Amino acid sequence: MMAKEKLKMAADVCSYVDEEKNQINLEICVPGVKKENINLKMLDDSFSLFATRADFDYVAASAFCCPVKSKSAKASYKDGMLKVSVKLKDPMAGAHTVAIH
Repeated sequence: MMAKEKLKMAADVCSYVDEEKNQINLEICVPGVKKENINLKMLDDSFSLFATRADFDYVAASAFCCPVKSKSAKASYKDGMLKVSVKLKDPMAGAHTVAIH
């Protein structure tokens, strides 16, 4: 007999750019979830969240407004609120200088 699939609920996500610190901040509300049951994955253009609790799972996936350095992400979790900050990518990083003749 297959296990019954749990209901999925959208996690409440607030994201904003902190221009002073040159980063994007995420505040994701997932009350009732234990820290070890949060799975957050991040690419340079998007993130995906899966957070499970006994009765249902919180899910979220979203693209960022501008590219980020996903490996710079830092996260903390307290009282049902997951706070994530990730540095914005320099828009000219990796650009090459064009020789002018």
